[in-house]
Amino acid sequence: MGRVPKVTRADALAALRNPLAFIAARWTPEPRTVRRAALSALVMSVLIVVTGGAVRLTGSGLGCPTWPKCTDDSLTSTAEMGVHGAIEFGNRMLTYVLCAAVGWAIIAARSRKPYRRGLVRLGWAQFWIVMSNAILGGIVVLVGLNPYTVAAHFVATSALIAVATVMWQRAGEGDGEPRPLVGKAVRQLVWFMIAAAVLLILVGTVVTGAGPHAGDSNEVERMPVDWETVSKLHAVLAWIVVTLTFALWFVLKAVDAPKGPLHRTRELFLILLAQGVIGYVQYFTDLPEVLVGLHMLGSAVMWIWVLRVALSLRERPEVLADVPGPAAEASLTKA
Repeated sequence: MGRVPKVTRADALAALRNPLAFIAARWTPEPRTVRRAALSALVMSVLIVVTGGAVRLTGSGLGCPTWPKCTDDSLTSTAEMGVHGAIEFGNRMLTYVLCAAVGWAIIAARSRKPYRRGLVRLGWAQFWIVMSNAILGGIVVLVGLNPYTVAAHFVATSALIAVATVMWQRAGEGDGEPRPLVGKAVRQLVWFMIAAAVLLILVGTVVTGAGPHAGDSNEVERMPVDWETVSKLHAVLAWIVVTLTFALWFVLKAVDAPKGPLHRTRELFLILLAQGVIGYVQYFTDLPEVLVGLHMLGSAVMWIWVLRVALSLRERPEVLADVPGPAAEASLTKA
């Protein structure tokens, strides 16, 4: 083992003033390390969807009846609260793991050489979404699982997944100007697909807010819409997304597009078919909890692949000239 460098008082003060700059000055991660860090944040953002669904589907939404503490007298769940308290408190603790993954992505992006401001900003965007969504989650508990706040909580998590997906993609690209790989008409078709996918997710939150899984065993307010009608609208939107995906694949084949967009589109089509099968089975079997949980996981995966299809339609080469980091920029300004 090499000798551990001695940390001086000046080093300690510098680390306190700007810990990210202190780490970046002493560590340069490999590009694959940065991409893995971005991927870890994305995986955790999907996992928090799954565990949040488990809280709801087990009726543990009010297992910790207050926030930020679990009870008025205890920060953690107690034995008297039973399994529901343990599930809800466990989901809260997983938020700290998500914060750690996002923090790791920020540190890795900040330490990369050359410095990439856009990549760091994507990391910080995730951090602020996580913080605001944690507060929103507390509001959800304090208002007794109001379905509109629950829907907003899920939409915010979908936004987190979107930013994490973009960061993961950008971590494997350069900072050059994006060059489209397909024509404008194809890109417009993909924008229609993204819009339909967003509507699909939003209507899905209404299906949940009006459906029988209220998140708690007690009487909880539901959205005042007919659940079966909104479920059918959700199915129609799903078929629209499937149709647009198939049309995109057909057009990409016709214009002899690169393999990347073709592969991502085919993968999305298969994900949508699997998600559709789960959706119809759960509808006709009175919404068993396991299938509803799988459908929530499928929703997150579907959203990631919709974005991956869009991001695969262009390429961003490496920039030949190094982009100066904050320290270098400051020295140039003084000069």
